[in-house]
Amino acid sequence: MKNNIIVKEVPIDEAVKVNRNVIEFDGKDTKAEDFERRYQDKDKLIIVAYYENVPIGYIIGYDRDNDGSFYCWMAGVDNNYRRLGALTALMNYQMNWAKKKGYNKLKIRTRNNRREMLSFLVKNGFNFVSVENKEDITENRINLEHDLI
Repeated sequence: MKNNIIVKEVPIDEAVKVNRNVIEFDGKDTKAEDFERRYQDKDKLIIVAYYENVPIGYIIGYDRDNDGSFYCWMAGVDNNYRRLGALTALMNYQMNWAKKKGYNKLKIRTRNNRREMLSFLVKNGFNFVSVENKEDITENRINLEHDLI
């Protein structure tokens, strides 16, 4: 089934549509402008994974730190289409893209309560760098990195 996943670079509106169907984001009606403010005037990548022409997952990344790393800011897959390989396809596309652009590292942050994402990241070679503690331990932010060189 993984061969049926197609990843394309898209305008932000396409990623916003998928974001509404990612259960972890509670169906928030986030607008394109909310995303655009974050990566405005920065090198960015907006990609969507399609399964049978249906947009099912997305990644938005940008050059946040200006230190040779690329930051994977938002990533999600529609709960109804998980286990098809969409996140793997998206992450591989992003890593190849970032490597070709000369970035040496991919950074990502997730939360302690996002167990599926944590598991995916560990299985795919990301290393834990730091933890930002929050009052509710399940909301702790976990910073991870993956070398691209």
